[in-house]
Amino acid sequence: MKMIIHAKIIVKDEILEGYTLYFDEKIIKICEEDKKTSSENTKASEIIDAKGAYLSAGFIDLHIHGSAGVDVMDANPQALEILCSILPSTGTTSFLATTMTMHPEAIDKALANIKHFGKSTQGANILGIHLEGPFLNSSKHGAQDKAYIQEANWTLIAPYMDEIKMITLAPEVGQNKAFIQELKQEYPHIILSIGHSEASYEESKESFALGISHVTHLFNAMPPYHHRNPSIIGAVFEDPKVSCDIIADLIHTHPSTLKLTQSMKQKQMILISDAMRAGCMKCGEYDLGGQKVKVKEGKATLADGTLAGSVLKLNEAVYNILKHTNATLAQAIYTVTQAPAQKLGINKGSLTQGFDADIVLFDKNLNILQSFVGGKEMYAKGESS
Repeated sequence: MKMIIHAKIIVKDEILEGYTLYFDEKIIKICEEDKKTSSENTKASEIIDAKGAYLSAGFIDLHIHGSAGVDVMDANPQALEILCSILPSTGTTSFLATTMTMHPEAIDKALANIKHFGKSTQGANILGIHLEGPFLNSSKHGAQDKAYIQEANWTLIAPYMDEIKMITLAPEVGQNKAFIQELKQEYPHIILSIGHSEASYEESKESFALGISHVTHLFNAMPPYHHRNPSIIGAVFEDPKVSCDIIADLIHTHPSTLKLTQSMKQKQMILISDAMRAGCMKCGEYDLGGQKVKVKEGKATLADGTLAGSVLKLNEAVYNILKHTNATLAQAIYTVTQAPAQKLGINKGSLTQGFDADIVLFDKNLNILQSFVGGKEMYAKGESS
């Protein structure tokens, strides 16, 4: 058993001071620091003094392609190992390995790699696969290679239905509506998300009724909100049951847009990084989905200027929400802990007894000081990850 003392512990909508967290592989309990706990202190294998730092559940990223020079589409176990090892330094303790629209053979290799090696990595947990494409609308392809965009079909994904946890698709394309209905009936655990889509307000509402329950990187790769065509944005703002994720890097979305979204969606807003292999790296030239990407001053773009993922770290996203919206610290942390965990239906994202001991310590500026995954230290500031 381990214990963390002298921390500001973020639990639901409040911050507890004068409490101790006990954990091993799971969260054991949180109780007040007093003389009654002194006997338990002697039983602890490790006592961690937070020295007034903030403590929360580990962050969960539903949408990340890569970081530290590697990408999920590299389709080898070493890439997954490197990605899992670097993410705890950003506060991310679990994530969905996110694919790109590429040749079907490349997608299959990436999916097979996650299936065979995803559970044997050390560091942040791979919770499953987020299939971003290729079932998209070519008119909103963004940094996805439109040469490989296709209508939704089972052939590509059939061997990986247990691993796939989320699919981003455009419901208005071809037979995608029928696919949505069939998938929700046969595989209700998979989150269906509208994204890279030209759907109108009416089509978006219809897709929600069919089974889509989420929106991928709200505002990006979709029609803008217009007073005569509210589009996907208007539909998601109206529906309290539909969640959305957003890239809070102040590049993909303006601070005012973040403030509006936080006020409209509140507990249905989830922060993502959408990071590519240039994450945690220096500026320069990289690739994403087989296309060259230039990273300059924190902005990743294709040769034509199209935004191409990000180099955002999830702790930076939380800081931006805290700075540019009316969210409290507890509310900002909710967007990367409880909100994504509840969306996935997993026992993570909360410092609740019996939940996985995925834990992060950070300072007032959201700099990560220490991270634990399943009770094991995976990052400490000043040490190699």
